[in-house]
Formats: sequence, structure tokens, C-alpha cells
Amino acid sequence: MLEAAGIRTLAQLKKLGSVVAYAKVKRCSGSASLNLLWALEGALTGLPWQVVAREHRTSLLLALEQHEQGADRRPAP
Repeated sequence: MLEAAGIRTLAQLKKLGSVVAYAKVKRCSGSASLNLLWALEGALTGLPWQVVAREHRTSLLLALEQHEQGADRRPAP
């Protein structure tokens, strides 16, 4: 999934962050479970994805919404 979205290294994942990486995967695959977002954030923070889902859910969903709204406003290349 990550590789198909062009994310091949941990350094790339760290640079993008979990929200942008999730959005890229979702765009490439057409569908991605929010569990992937929790898992990506867990990989970056060292927290189990279950803890991320429980304790960081709201902030991640808000960040994802902001990212998606910003992507909608960018002009097409």
C-alpha cells in the first residue's frame, strides 16, 4: 500500500507524517481503512494503534479533514 503511493522508506513516512501518507495511500488505492491511519501514527510515535485510535482519533481526523480541504483547493497541475 505505502509503496504503491510512492512511500518506500521510513524517512519518507516521517517527512510526510501519518495524515499525508494516509491520504496518499487512500488516493492511490481508492479505499483505505482508518485503521491504516492509526497504524501509521503508531509507527511514527511508537504507540500501539489501539492507543492512537482511542487517544488521538479526534486530532488525526481533524488534521485529515484539513489536509483534504486544502488538497481540494489546490489548482490542478
